[in-house]
Amino acid sequence: MPSTDDAIAYFRRRLQHETDPADVYAAQRAGERFTLVDVRDAAAWAQGRVHGAVHIPHAELATRAPEELDPAVPVVVYCWSPGCNGGVRGALALSSLGYDVKEMIGGFEYWAREGLPTVCDAGPLPRSFDPLVTVVRR
Repeated sequence: MPSTDDAIAYFRRRLQHETDPADVYAAQRAGERFTLVDVRDAAAWAQGRVHGAVHIPHAELATRAPEELDPAVPVVVYCWSPGCNGGVRGALALSSLGYDVKEMIGGFEYWAREGLPTVCDAGPLPRSFDPLVTVVRR
C-alpha cells in the first residue's frame, strides 16, 4: 500500500497535467489566459467543438504550434472522449515543444454532455444537459 505522502504526490502530479470541462469553462468565464486546442481532425471540428477553441490536429502540432501558439501562454488540449488518446498525444507533442500544457479529461464528449457552449461551422449548437454527468437545474 502506498504511503500517504506518495498518494499526495501522485494526485498533485495528476492535477498539474489534467483539468476537466467544468474547470476549463470556469477559467474561460473568469478570463484566465490560456489557449484551448482541439486536436481532432477537420471533420470532427466541423461537426462541433468547444466554444473558444482553436483547431490544430495532433498530427500537425509539431509544425503548426510554433507558428500559431504563444509559448508564454498555457495550453489545454482535448480530443473526442475518455476513449480517445488524441488529447494525450497532443499534450505530449506540445510538452515536447516546451509548452505548459494540460489535457482536458473527458474531451469534447463530456464538455457537450455537461451542456457547456459548443459551436459548429454554422454557429452555436443547442445545449443539452446529461443528468448522468451534471446537475440539471430546471
